[in-house]
Amino acid sequence: MALFDLEKLLSENTYPGRGIVIGTSADGKKAMIAYFIMGRSENSRNRIFERFEGGMRTKAFDESKLSDPSLIIYNPYLSAQGGNIDIVTNGDQTNTIFDHLTGDGHGFENALNLREFEPDFPNYTPRISGILYYCFPRNTFAYKLSILKSANGRPVCNRYYYSYVPEAGIGHFIHTYKCDGNPIPSFYGEPEEVAMPNTAQELADLVWNNLNEDNKVSLFVRCVPLDGSAPEEIIVNKNV
Repeated sequence: MALFDLEKLLSENTYPGRGIVIGTSADGKKAMIAYFIMGRSENSRNRIFERFEGGMRTKAFDESKLSDPSLIIYNPYLSAQGGNIDIVTNGDQTNTIFDHLTGDGHGFENALNLREFEPDFPNYTPRISGILYYCFPRNTFAYKLSILKSANGRPVCNRYYYSYVPEAGIGHFIHTYKCDGNPIPSFYGEPEEVAMPNTAQELADLVWNNLNEDNKVSLFVRCVPLDGSAPEEIIVNKNV
């Protein structure tokens, strides 16, 4: 079965919402992460990504226009266990996962079993999450994705977990919404298997240039060499 074309998936969908791509570079030497946010309301669009030591946050671009921070201000990315784990999500479940990993040692699934979709009736926006486990002496990693979503729009939470063995040039893409709508239909099916480029800049260009111009807000790309050398990161904010 042919891989999905990430460029086409993005360019032909005006509102995938928030999305996570995780996979391996084309040369097989780097783990790659992309996370983007979009927005339809002024409150959602009034955001930027801001890096801090050990993670990244969303932040209001214009604080005077921030009306409700509850579902739009969070840490999309956190590093855990001395840089051996990366966590990326579309909400404050990033901290739930981090706390479980660094506290009682319980894992990804245990943490997310405590959470559910966002309480934003009638959309019930899914919570999407990804985690990467690095083993630098062996030049390898493994990753998982998850989505917590309503049962076809009913206020019942279904939880799905996916584990992957890295393959050169292959990634997996999950996003909150199937497409635009009112209410917005949740993503369904398995994460989409996509072809990955070779560099952080190529991945950033591929994603950012194909997101809907009116709705895109911010993008974070992280590229981690599996030989243990320094990661490369790119942040793109529409609000500058």
